[in-house]
Amino acid sequence: MELNRPRKTPDVPMELHATNREKLIRSLRQQLTISSRPLRGFVFLQGGEEQTRYCTDHIELFRQESYFAYLFGVREPSFYGAIDIATGKSILFAPRLSADYAVWLGEIKPLSYFKERYMVSKVSYTDEILRVLHDEYKESEKPLLFLLHGCNTDSNKFSKPAEFEGIEKFETDLNTLHPILNECRVLKSDMELALIQYANDISSEAHVEVMRRTRVGMKEYQLESMFLHHTYMYGGCRYCSYTCICATGTNSSVLHYGHAAAPNDRTLEDGDMALLDMGAEYHFYGSDITCSFPVNGKFTGDQCLIYNAVLEAHNAVISAIKPGASWVDMHNLAERFILNSLKNAGIIVGDVNDMMAYRMGAVFMPHGLGHFLGIDTHDPGGFPKGIERPKEPGLRSLRTVRELQEGMVITVEPGCYFIDPLLIPAMENSSTSRFFNRDAISRFRSFGGVRIESDVHVTSNGCVNMTKCPRQTWEIEAVMAGAPWPLE
Repeated sequence: MELNRPRKTPDVPMELHATNREKLIRSLRQQLTISSRPLRGFVFLQGGEEQTRYCTDHIELFRQESYFAYLFGVREPSFYGAIDIATGKSILFAPRLSADYAVWLGEIKPLSYFKERYMVSKVSYTDEILRVLHDEYKESEKPLLFLLHGCNTDSNKFSKPAEFEGIEKFETDLNTLHPILNECRVLKSDMELALIQYANDISSEAHVEVMRRTRVGMKEYQLESMFLHHTYMYGGCRYCSYTCICATGTNSSVLHYGHAAAPNDRTLEDGDMALLDMGAEYHFYGSDITCSFPVNGKFTGDQCLIYNAVLEAHNAVISAIKPGASWVDMHNLAERFILNSLKNAGIIVGDVNDMMAYRMGAVFMPHGLGHFLGIDTHDPGGFPKGIERPKEPGLRSLRTVRELQEGMVITVEPGCYFIDPLLIPAMENSSTSRFFNRDAISRFRSFGGVRIESDVHVTSNGCVNMTKCPRQTWEIEAVMAGAPWPLE
């Protein structure tokens, strides 16, 4: 690729969001029929609002609310959207902008622009919601609005149902929509998969570029900067899927390093492992990729040992993924591979089955194996109503326990970390202390950790790994020495 020439960004067909709306209406009609309810009313969502930085007039870069993005693809703030359940007709409501907008922020688009761009049936202004929906509704009673309200099982926060002046003139349903819309988002269409693949392609390319340019003496934030530059400069990705984790040395055992209190600011030292968890987003759809490598470009024996333990777990899970596979079983498979490797290296001792029973895997991998991926990094639908979260260490961190289905996109991200707040209690516990070789463990106390993460699409008979990064130790060393990727 020429240095100043970006790759061609994919066209985003608005049919993607029209298809998402059709999928939702089919599912909603089916549920209403099962419960003997009439097929009428509107799905009604409120889009995101621009936010300022605290009390200032500094406007933060807007990113659309995810459910609204899924159904309408609208990039502008302050919109509302409705879908008529009886007809499938879609209506957008745009804010009525003041004349000053044209001076400060650019052209005020006519309603016809939004109708054509977003492929909806009709566009009106937000101050016309009451009139338009009453006019569209053909029944004599109050129109019924299906509003979005429900708990996100990753954050334990609730989605905000739409609010507007005059909503008291409608009947509202707060319970029906959320679980149905979540389930729609679980299985991806071909058009969604194409965007997730693009985000993976440019992010994989950026990871390779960072790997190739990493040098001892750099700051962690320089690695983050290189990634952000590459995905925006060459991929048109203005947004990241999440805050970049650029952890080196002992920081690589901090699972969500990179936040404001730990801001990717350590100096890279000779002998460090780097753990870089970074993914770009394109037209709302994201990627989530982690690469681990030695900052000096050469694996030591101990680094190889831990890295290959994680890589074998990563590859074993990807080989086992297929429709019907239990995600809990996949997590346990990863734990078992890592424990076997640590036992073979003499770091832990004893029977691996006993270790599994005492949840020793969670001492070295306290997080879940992976999560759904799509418009959100942690896409919803992991715990539908009636599915309970496990309570055991490690398993309680799973973001889903479902059986896999064709069309799901899920991350595979096993890791092995040496975290004192987990190691010390386990080594002092009478049930688990017998499993540790203390001399060997002491050798790794300042190691940090390794994570390898790929995004996979579940197919009819297995899965496709959408991530294209060097994974074998010899591949990583070759790329860091300047070899092209893919290797020739």
